[in-house]
Amino acid sequence: MKRFPHLEINHPPGGVADADCNPRDNTGHDTRRGSVPPVVDDTETTPPPASKGARVRRVWHAQLGPGQRSAVIAWASFATTFGFVRGLTHWIRDGHGPAGGGMSIGGKHFHHYNLGIGALTALGAIAIRGAEQHRRHPVTAAAYGTATALIADEAALLLDLQDVYWSKEGRTSVDLAIGVIALGGLAIAGIPLWPALTKELRR
Repeated sequence: MKRFPHLEINHPPGGVADADCNPRDNTGHDTRRGSVPPVVDDTETTPPPASKGARVRRVWHAQLGPGQRSAVIAWASFATTFGFVRGLTHWIRDGHGPAGGGMSIGGKHFHHYNLGIGALTALGAIAIRGAEQHRRHPVTAAAYGTATALIADEAALLLDLQDVYWSKEGRTSVDLAIGVIALGGLAIAGIPLWPALTKELRR
């Protein structure tokens, strides 16, 4: 059989011959007849919404500095402790709890302001010699609020006031006044926090 060189067709690279040998386009899809291109999921994955606790922590750190956070914790601890101790005291006076009306050591009544004084003494040592992370720790602020509340609750005994203010009738007004001061201090200390926190919780 004769060959006709002048009739031979040279296919350039990427031409018909190369397309038959490598039938894929620039995206890597098979271009042969009957082939099915792969399904590509173009939908963007949306991260799950943050939990309410995570949002509260974010607002807590964004709106308040370290000193402000310590003040809020201390005031909250003061108000909580004072309210708890007053409620417990009235409960005991109504005839519940220990027969002697509280804690006793060696036959003598142990006043809880002593716990407050001891706690403030320890906190003073932390303030003078403690590391910065210990002074700024939330437990330190909470302990300070608790200690001052224990002392404030028995301020009459420390000052030895014998006035109607410390009678049953007068004590009610004192309880109310200290409670208002505690809640007011908590509200003022957290002024930058409350609006942002309320907005975040309503989302």
